[in-house]
Amino acid sequence: MSPIKIAILAMGGEGGGVLADWIVDMGEANGYVAQTTSVPGVAQRTGATIYYVELYPAAQAEADGGRPVLALMPLPGDVDVVLASELMEAGRAVQRGLVTNDRTTLIASTHRVFSIAEKSALGDGRVDSAQLLAHTARAAKRFIRFDMAQAAEASGSVISAVLFGALAGSGALPFSRAQLEATIERGGVGVKPSLKAFGGAFARAHGGDDGETPPEAAAAAPTPQPRHPAVRALVERVQHDFPLAAQDFLLEGVRRLIDYQDPAYAGLYLDRMAAVSALPNNGDHRLLRETARHLALWMSYEDTARVAALKTRATRFERVRGEARVQPGQVLAINEYMHPRLQEICETLPGGIGRWLMNSRLPKKLVERFTQHGRVIQTSSLRGYLMLRTVAAMKRWRRSTMRYAEENRRIEEWLQRIAATAQRNPELAVELAQCQRLVKGYSDTHERGIRNYDTVMRAVERAGAQLAPATLRELRDAALADEHGHKLQAALAQHALA
Repeated sequence: MSPIKIAILAMGGEGGGVLADWIVDMGEANGYVAQTTSVPGVAQRTGATIYYVELYPAAQAEADGGRPVLALMPLPGDVDVVLASELMEAGRAVQRGLVTNDRTTLIASTHRVFSIAEKSALGDGRVDSAQLLAHTARAAKRFIRFDMAQAAEASGSVISAVLFGALAGSGALPFSRAQLEATIERGGVGVKPSLKAFGGAFARAHGGDDGETPPEAAAAAPTPQPRHPAVRALVERVQHDFPLAAQDFLLEGVRRLIDYQDPAYAGLYLDRMAAVSALPNNGDHRLLRETARHLALWMSYEDTARVAALKTRATRFERVRGEARVQPGQVLAINEYMHPRLQEICETLPGGIGRWLMNSRLPKKLVERFTQHGRVIQTSSLRGYLMLRTVAAMKRWRRSTMRYAEENRRIEEWLQRIAATAQRNPELAVELAQCQRLVKGYSDTHERGIRNYDTVMRAVERAGAQLAPATLRELRDAALADEHGHKLQAALAQHALA
C-alpha cells in the first residue's frame, strides 16, 4: 500500500504552512501516520515554497510490523494531489512533472499574482492565462479551479481555508467533511471565517464545479452622460466624428487625459486623432485604434507630478488598506521611497528655468548634492501627504515644462511618420504606431526606452520605403526583449540596418 501524497505550492503569506499543518493534524486525528516537509522558494515571486505531506494508515503500518518510511520531497509522476495557491504555481507544478493525467488531482486558484519576470519585462511579459489553464487541464487527471483569492476575500478568510475546502470537496482524500472541519476548529484561530471559506469551496468542488462559473449576463444600462459641459462636448465629438470601431479606445483616451491634465488637453488628443482618422486604413480602422491607444499612453507620460498624484490618491490608500487587511482601530503607515534625479527636477520646472539649471555649474552641484541619496516619505502622515500633493499640483504648469516640450516634439515626429507611411503602406504605419510601446516608465526605464525607440526610428529612416512591416515588428520585439539592447543590435545587424 502506498501513502497518500500531497504537494502544496504557495507563496509567502498565503498560509501554505497552515494548510500543511491542517492536513497533518487531520490525518493524525483520524488514525494516520503523517509527515510534512517544506522547501522555501528563492523569493516572493520567483519561486513558491513547496510543502509536501504524506499520509499512511497507522493500522496498516501495525499490520505490516513497523512504521512507514515517508519521503521528504515529491517526485515527478508520483503525487496524488497538488494544491496551488495561484495559477502560475499550478503551471510550475506541471512543469516540474508533479501533475500527471493518470493520477493527479490538481486544485488551483485561477487568480494571478504576476512574477518578477512578468513585471520586469520591457513589453507585455504576462503569461497568457487561457493557455496556462488549457495546458494544466490537459496535464491533470482532474482539475478543480476557481478564483480562490476572491472567495477568501468574500468570506473574510485566507486562501488556505479555501484550498482546504476544495480539497475536502474533491473527494481525493478518504476523510469526511466533518473530519476536516473539526481540524479547523481544533486550530482555534479565525475559526468562523475559515469555516465559511471552507464551506463555500467545498460546495464548488463537491458540486462538480471544475471550472470558472460564467458571470450572469448583466442588463445593459444606459451610459450616463458627463455633467461637465466641456467633458460632454468631448464625448459627443468622439461619438459623432469617429467610426464606431475606434470609439472605445478614443473615449478611454479622453478619460485618461482629462484625469492626467484637463479637458483642453484631451481636446488636443482628439485634434491629433482627427488627422489620423483621415489617413488610409485598409477599411479595418486598425491604424486608428492602435494610434488612439498609444497616443493616449504617450500623452500621459509619467513625470514627477503624475507619480506624486498617483501615490496620493484616495483609491490607492483604500487599495493598500484592503491588501493589508487593516482592521478598525489599527493604524497603517505607508512609506514611499523617492529618489528624484537632477534631470527629473529640471524637467518639472518651467522650460527656461529647467534648461538653465541643467546647464549651470554651482546650482547644479548643490541640487545634485541634496538629491544624491533617496528619501522616505510617509504619505500616510499629514506632512508627507501635503508634500506630494504640492508636487502633484504642479501639473497645472506641465505644458510649460522642459519635459513637455521634449515629449511633445517626439509625439509630433511620430505622428508625422505615421501619416507619411500610411499613404504608401498602411500596415507599416500600424507597426510604427505600436513602436510607442518602447517609450514607457520613469527615470532610467524611460531613458532606456527612448534610446531603443530612437535606434529603431533611425533604422526606419535608413530602410525607407523598402522596410517590411514584419521587419519593423521584429526590431520592436527585439528592443523589448532585453533592457541592454543586445538583441536589438543583433536584429539590426541581421537586416543590415545597424
